[in-house]
Amino acid sequence: MADSLVIVESPAKAKTIGKYLGSKYIVKASMGHIRDLPKSQIGVEVERNFEPKYITIRGKGSILKELKDASKKVKRIYLAADPDREGEAIAWHLAHYLDVGPEEQCRVVFNEITKDAVKDAFKTPRRINQDLVNAQQARRILDRLVGYKISPLLWKKVKKGLSAGRVQSVAVKLIQDRENEIKAFVPEEYWSITAMLGAGKTAFEAKYYSIGGEKKELNSQDDVDRVLAAMGSGPFTVSEVKEKERQRNPAPPFITSSLQQEAARKLNFRASKTMSVAQQLYEGIDLGKEGTVGLITYMRTDSTRISPVAQEEAKEFILAKYGPTYYPETPRQYIKKNANAQDAHEGIRPSSVLREPEHVKEFLSKDQYRLYKLIWERFISSQMSSAILDTMTIDLAAGETVFRANGSKLKFAGFMKVYVESNDDGTTEEDKLLPPLAKGDSLEKQSVEPKQHFTQPPPRYTEARLVRALEEMGIGRPSTYAPTLETIQKRGYVAIEEKKFVPTELGELVIQLMQEFFPEILDIEFTAHMEEELDFVEEGKEDWVRVLDSFYTSFEKRLTFAEEEMKEIEIQDEVSDELCEKCGKPMVYKMGRFGKFLACSGFPDCRNTKPIIKDIGVTCPTCHVGKIVERRSKKGRVFYGCDQYPTCDFVSWDKPASRPCPECGSLMIEKRTKSGATLQCTKCDHKEEAAEAEDQSFEIED
Repeated sequence: MADSLVIVESPAKAKTIGKYLGSKYIVKASMGHIRDLPKSQIGVEVERNFEPKYITIRGKGSILKELKDASKKVKRIYLAADPDREGEAIAWHLAHYLDVGPEEQCRVVFNEITKDAVKDAFKTPRRINQDLVNAQQARRILDRLVGYKISPLLWKKVKKGLSAGRVQSVAVKLIQDRENEIKAFVPEEYWSITAMLGAGKTAFEAKYYSIGGEKKELNSQDDVDRVLAAMGSGPFTVSEVKEKERQRNPAPPFITSSLQQEAARKLNFRASKTMSVAQQLYEGIDLGKEGTVGLITYMRTDSTRISPVAQEEAKEFILAKYGPTYYPETPRQYIKKNANAQDAHEGIRPSSVLREPEHVKEFLSKDQYRLYKLIWERFISSQMSSAILDTMTIDLAAGETVFRANGSKLKFAGFMKVYVESNDDGTTEEDKLLPPLAKGDSLEKQSVEPKQHFTQPPPRYTEARLVRALEEMGIGRPSTYAPTLETIQKRGYVAIEEKKFVPTELGELVIQLMQEFFPEILDIEFTAHMEEELDFVEEGKEDWVRVLDSFYTSFEKRLTFAEEEMKEIEIQDEVSDELCEKCGKPMVYKMGRFGKFLACSGFPDCRNTKPIIKDIGVTCPTCHVGKIVERRSKKGRVFYGCDQYPTCDFVSWDKPASRPCPECGSLMIEKRTKSGATLQCTKCDHKEEAAEAEDQSFEIED
């Protein structure tokens, strides 16, 4: 007979925990929050110390009745929501509904859903932490005040359906600022000179370094001509050889933001997908005979701290699998990069390193396996020895000039045997060996190639870059990044082009109005300071009502001024040349979540919409009649198909090339990677470099 009721958020989590606790516990799911502020009104009594007016969330009636009935049959209630502010608030609302007193030791938290962790947590339940609840409540009310006060103003002055928010507005501003930088960017010319030198059977590259003992940049053809003239016609002579050993340390275990960034770079996951799959891995996977197990620790964290127990297990695994040289002399400790990191939870790691990815692959979906493998490898590598590289720098004199060649060789793999972190520009550190040379050696000059380049503007934000920027600036917290990126797309403030954020005209307009009338909302320092204040509330160092009052005093004045001074703006839709095939009225361009589309100007009487079709100038290889056009899937992903569909069903995720394969005449497609583009035949093995990818030289300011 069960004598205890345990309430968690999800059925998957309930299933996992229920197997660990046994028959004396009834485990049920609340399906997330049970109470929230009403959608139909602001729901905050500002004059009464910002008192929130919570209501039961629509559709939760049957769940609450089930929980209430179950609570009457047991002696004790445990609330085991996630170990963060949001989880604490869920527990607090449940306690209020189920009449659990504030002094009750009802709150149970664990960082990983494993049998030992869960059982240990139930040995030491605690009271609900009101400071955590107040921090969540303050954030919720703060965001409600901003959203429900500014949004109606934007509806009235600009357009229905707009919204404003603390974090989302800053994110859009960052995207807009980057776009302005790109538009204002003036390319600067620069040159490089590369010499191909021979040493026996080995040839290697050396690049221009200095002239006349001074390092002078090559900014024009004249500069290049001076260097070429100063080189003379003689051989290259080795003037200096430097050899040294360099260590490379592993990256720390994942935190929420770094997991989102690396999953974007290595797995091509959106931030929302990363968090969704990570939630599944955390809540539990059925591993057959082993039962249901949570495979990773809690995935919303900004700490890289690792428990001693997990470190010891990793040590034993590394020693057994790779040997003593692959484990450092002392266990690795990672310091907090962000001074505001809460350090409430561990870094993201596998609940047990003994569950190697290949051993559990059969029980996981493709996405679950890929993300688990990423987390597992990152954690194992973070506990391993440093990699050791032998580096060599050779200076070569040619007349009055000096050329330099750099080379490196991996001497000891260390952590790199398991995992190497990616970066945003896609470059990798490859072995580049140089021949054994000594001072005074002469080398044959095989070729000298000058090349003109132009600096490139800073790149647009990808999801990974934007998450990193928000984190570095102290904007938002681990749980806010994914929903923020989703919101700014849904509102039509930004679109995605080639996996990069581009501000829309609507987004630009909203940011202009926010900048004029609510500058503190867009101020990065102000927003980061608000996050610090919420952290102080969580730590019990600050009163949540005072934090809200301090913000609202100036915000209310801004709001009054904006209501009086903001002019009404009528957004005119751009009319296209196409007519609606249903009613004959002109089609207009609209901005949606995935970019522009065509809609009938007769809305709402006519609701006809259709995508904007882009002809890429390629004849369909299947029907040889239609043209290949660029389309978007329902999820916004670009693909290519025949304009004769459904008569012709040709479709391709890769962009078809304008010319056939020179070897077999079949369709060529364009394959893009971070390092460039290649054309590949769909039938034979022929590959060639795409013409537009010939010069990939650029400077990245990111």
